[in-house]
Amino acid sequence: MNRYLAETFGTFWLVLGGCGSAVLAAGFPNVGIGLLGVSFAFGLTVLTMAYAIGHVSGCHLNPAVTIGLWVGGRFEAKDVVPYIVAQVLGGLIAGGVLYLIATGQPGFDVAASGFASNGYGEHSPGKYSMTSALITEVVMTMMFLLIIMGATDNRAPQGFAPIAIGLGLTLIHLISIPVTNTSVNPARSTGVALYVGDWATSQLWLFWVAPIIGAVIGALAYRAIAGRS
Repeated sequence: MNRYLAETFGTFWLVLGGCGSAVLAAGFPNVGIGLLGVSFAFGLTVLTMAYAIGHVSGCHLNPAVTIGLWVGGRFEAKDVVPYIVAQVLGGLIAGGVLYLIATGQPGFDVAASGFASNGYGEHSPGKYSMTSALITEVVMTMMFLLIIMGATDNRAPQGFAPIAIGLGLTLIHLISIPVTNTSVNPARSTGVALYVGDWATSQLWLFWVAPIIGAVIGALAYRAIAGRS
C-alpha cells in the first residue's frame, strides 16, 4: 500500500506542478513562464519526485511507464493495475485542486482555457492533425521509456537517473507542446480532461492508446539494444 500511496502523491505533484504551471503561470502578463517554463516544470516534478519516492515505488507516475517497465521485464504484472489506479487517482485529485485554484480568478472559463488538456486538430496548440498527434505521442513516449530504462539500468552511473529522466521529459515537452500540449502520460491527460469534458474527453482515447504503444515499443527497443538490464 505504501507504494500505491507514493504513486498517488507523486502523480498528484506531476499534474499539479506541470499542468498548474501551464494554467496559472504560462501566459501571466509580462512575467509568464511560457512554453520553456512549462517544459521545465514537468521535468522538475519528475526529477523531484524521483528523489523523494523513487526508493519507495520506483516513481512511475505514468500508466504508460508502468506498462512499459512490465514489458521490459522490470516490473511485476500483479502490480500493474493497482499502480495505474493510484496514478489516475493522483492525477484527478491534482486536477480538482487546480480547478479550485484557477476558478478563483474572475472570468476564468475552464472550457475556453483548455485547462492544459491534450488535443489534436482544432484543439492542438498548433492545429496539428490527429495523425501528427498520434505519431508524436508514440515516438515521444518510446524515447521516454528508452531513457528511463537506460538511466535505471544497473550498469548505468548510479544516483543520476532522476536527472536524466527529468531532463528527458523536459526535452520531450520542448518538442511536442505545440503538437498535442504533450501527454506521454495517460494519468496526466485524464487528470485535467475530465474537468473540461466535451472535446477533451472525446479526444482522451488517443492520449491513452498512443503513449502505451510508444512505451511498449521503447521497452522492447531497449531490451534489443542493451540485452540484459
